[in-house]
Amino acid sequence: MANLRQLAQSLGLSITTVSRALDGYSDVSVATRERVREAAERAGYRPNASARRLRKQRAELVAVTLPSDPGQVGPPHFLDMLSGCAEYLASFGLNLVIAPVPRSESELDICRRFVDGRRVDAMLLVRTKRRDERVEFLQSRGIPFVTNGRTESPTPHPFIDGDGFSGFHAATTRFQGSGHRRIGHIAGPQQYYFAHVRRMGWKVAMDEVGLSSDLCAEGAPTEQGGYLAALELLRQPSRPTALVCATDEMAIGALRALREIDGGSEISIVGHDDLPIGAFTSPALSTMRMTGQNLGANFASLLLRAIDGEPAEELQELHAIEFVDRESHRRPFRGV
Repeated sequence: MANLRQLAQSLGLSITTVSRALDGYSDVSVATRERVREAAERAGYRPNASARRLRKQRAELVAVTLPSDPGQVGPPHFLDMLSGCAEYLASFGLNLVIAPVPRSESELDICRRFVDGRRVDAMLLVRTKRRDERVEFLQSRGIPFVTNGRTESPTPHPFIDGDGFSGFHAATTRFQGSGHRRIGHIAGPQQYYFAHVRRMGWKVAMDEVGLSSDLCAEGAPTEQGGYLAALELLRQPSRPTALVCATDEMAIGALRALREIDGGSEISIVGHDDLPIGAFTSPALSTMRMTGQNLGANFASLLLRAIDGEPAEELQELHAIEFVDRESHRRPFRGV
């Protein structure tokens, strides 16, 4: 028996077009609807009943929760991604709702209120934790969702993520090739999956060549967190000659710390996320970014396929990380 993806491929149509044709939507021509129906009968395709009922609910909303600080809603790269996602979903009659999380509530509280109140058809999750209660909750309710990042959940779920381990391993190896031996890592909170795998990429690269991985400081994934973590490393008796930072925001905070110490201009640094502001720091911030175009549309497409009942194992994308070569990783190195 064919699944929805195989049926769409055999017809040369998108998964969403085939799904809407089978549901009788008027924005699909009568001829296409009939061709899809006949092909589905020949292939023995049977639509997922629960997913079909979900598509016919009136909510027509997809929600994403974002932890927020006063005067700020989410990291900027999340908002850029969500903008593309919202545009793509809107073309299929779904509206994306961004729900800032008040300090008095948790993201899990918001998810439960949306889902149990039947206010949304599906959800997007960002900044996943290694053990993520939101993922476990949505899986228990059978609600379609896609995550920006992986988890350690034993049950597969749809995700798009960058290969942070390989990216940070390569960045550390790049510094080693330039002669650095004291390479520090400014890590994000280790309960987050992205922070954990990026730290492991740095650590494994150091271990492979017998270098110490003691120069690591953890902080909040913000400019303030990076600033404080950098100061902690710079106070060490044998301070680092290079820094690999979990995020660009942390790297920008670390640059502030480097300006405050003697010899800070000689310490190389690299971040991750390729935030636009990184091109305008002094020096311009070398960084890393996940490959792939229009990631927002990719998230939306995966979500629509999840709503159509495709298996989670077929809805997982791990993208390579590429290096963005600017000035900050090439600062004058005076040796050990």
